[in-house]
Amino acid sequence: MKRRLLVALTLTAMAALSGCASLGHEPPAPMAEALKPSGVPLSSIAVVAFPIDAPGTGLRLNADQLMQPASTMKTITAVVALDKLGPNSRGHTELLAAGEIRDGRLDGPLVLKGNGDADLDWPALWLMLRELRERHGLRELAGGVIVDRALFLPSRPELGVADFDSQPEFPYNVIPDALQLNGNLLQFDLASDARGVTARPFPQFGGLTIDASSMTLVDRPCKDWEDGWKPPRFEPLPGGAGRLSLQGEFPRGCQVTQALNVLDRQWLAAQALRQLWTSLGGTLSGEIREGTAPEGARVLAQHRDRPLAEMLRPVMKSSDNALARLIFKRLGASAAQPGEDSQVAAGRVVRAWFAEHQIDATGLVLDNGSGLTRLERITASQLAAVLLASQRGAHGPELLATLPVAGVDGTLVRRMKGTAAEGRARLKTGTLRDAVALAGYVPDAKGKTWIVVVLVNDDNAMKARPAVDALIDWVARQ
Repeated sequence: MKRRLLVALTLTAMAALSGCASLGHEPPAPMAEALKPSGVPLSSIAVVAFPIDAPGTGLRLNADQLMQPASTMKTITAVVALDKLGPNSRGHTELLAAGEIRDGRLDGPLVLKGNGDADLDWPALWLMLRELRERHGLRELAGGVIVDRALFLPSRPELGVADFDSQPEFPYNVIPDALQLNGNLLQFDLASDARGVTARPFPQFGGLTIDASSMTLVDRPCKDWEDGWKPPRFEPLPGGAGRLSLQGEFPRGCQVTQALNVLDRQWLAAQALRQLWTSLGGTLSGEIREGTAPEGARVLAQHRDRPLAEMLRPVMKSSDNALARLIFKRLGASAAQPGEDSQVAAGRVVRAWFAEHQIDATGLVLDNGSGLTRLERITASQLAAVLLASQRGAHGPELLATLPVAGVDGTLVRRMKGTAAEGRARLKTGTLRDAVALAGYVPDAKGKTWIVVVLVNDDNAMKARPAVDALIDWVARQ
């Protein structure tokens, strides 16, 4: 009897781990072994793994437990945006005339209207303004400029919002708006010598004064320059000028170039407009203010960003938070009711998409669509169901092309080298202080594609990453 029971248990375990003909509820041996040194309990890990053509088989561990997904949440934003906005949808920026042009003079305001354009950088704005000069003969802006961010509500979402962490000025933390001029960033060349720290912006705006006198020089490797850095303080001054005060520590003899979100975005837009317009030989009188385009304003110049399917590559491969949040808000703007918060509207669109695809949304918590939040929650089952629906839908190939390839590019460029998954598995990564995740597609040894979702929520989550990678390698060897 004991021998028969032992044989039965052995066969059951083997069948469960094979993942092809049955359903397993325990981690495979390679994953379990790699997990031991981490101190992370199985109760902190959720796993779903199954072949696309056999969803009822494979492996399920805490599959319906709500988890913090980190940046794997970008997968939800990408899949729903591809379906609802379309792979060829594009954000755009417009320059509109609210008045008549007579003898090179616009007697009403010029309007700079943002429509979620992710690629509006300094050269793009310059080219639009040059089009006004050369195609429309415009020389004098007599009615000032209106900056219209009204596509998204609130129009200035960064105002009054608590910082996610202690580095709100770095690019990954930018909170986007409808006028995403140069990503709301300005590049700075930071350098130190025996006398102190200097900072030069590029491009340079004449109204900006930088005060680095409060910075302390320290003996620290230049590569660790951020360790003593503190968020700078910006103060707008009368007459359109501004003062930026640098804070914290900086290594001696160090040179760094860094894009920072440290200037008020309306102030920055006004500086850019004045400087670029005057460099083209134009004149500008009146104020540059925020508002909405008047009825009847006509388009004089337009800039469009890349198609959505192309824009999703940096979102997924490089885990671009600001870009993911911008797309999420575009998704909301496409369906928002009058006065509705764009982010709330985006969440409504996502839930409707879940319902259309008969995916249970119980417990799903949506915030900004990027995973850079402590609020968002999803189960491994729900995330796997979204990945399955994507591959069965019209835009599965577009999503697949955006995902990092194990050991090759994106956020997986250094992971899973030398494993069976290298060059084959395509997975979105997720990393926060207490969360590590992977979600995507893994071909097995016979070329059959599996959907795999792994979510780890624990204070020692980072120590569980080898176990996560071991699971992917195990699937690739099946």
